[in-house]
Amino acid sequence: MLIEFDGVSHAYDEYRFAVRDVTVTLTERRIGLIGANGSGKSTMARMLNGLVLPTSGRVTVDGLDTARSGKEVRRKVGFCFTDPDAQIVMPTVAEDVAFGLRRRGLSKAEIRARVEAILARHGLAGHHDHPAHLLSGGQKQLLALASVLVTEPDLLVMDEPTTLLDLRNARMIADLVANLDQQVVMVTHHLDLVRDFDRVLVVDGGRVVFDAPPAEAIDHYLQLMASPR
Repeated sequence: MLIEFDGVSHAYDEYRFAVRDVTVTLTERRIGLIGANGSGKSTMARMLNGLVLPTSGRVTVDGLDTARSGKEVRRKVGFCFTDPDAQIVMPTVAEDVAFGLRRRGLSKAEIRARVEAILARHGLAGHHDHPAHLLSGGQKQLLALASVLVTEPDLLVMDEPTTLLDLRNARMIADLVANLDQQVVMVTHHLDLVRDFDRVLVVDGGRVVFDAPPAEAIDHYLQLMASPR
């Protein structure tokens, strides 16, 4: 899928810019965004499905302008937040996964089949009727992913998906992402997660300051963080 930022800025007011004049074209299957807290990387990610709109410039996904065609964009772009509790809206695991399918015009049988298939695929088949908020941290993140992936998006955007997880669960999520069919854009502080990606962008001060294969981008970021600010 083609993602384009064309002269994009986002300002909270006339003095505070989260993103400044970003122009970049993204086509790769696995794309990482890395940078310090407050660098603008999460704002860029949220622009991909219209959660945040540009103050100036234009973001398009598969030719669709996120500001003008938000509904269509969100059908193509799934979004996973840092904290899965922010996405879990229904009382049980199965109900939460089914929630995103209810307005898709599917029959109850189709919804049930898709829910059962996605739960089995992500190791949650035995938790069908389990209270969603009583899952472990890793299971909650799997549920958040399943609830997005069941809608079959073309692009999955992940905003620091392993920040609240221990190492074991972080590795589980990394393995899952590696085997997804979807194009993935991931914001992360865990640099190991993007070492096998196709492309990594370093974001600093609201700008893309480096854009390269993972090893080069990570090295640049580490040097940037080691330099006096």
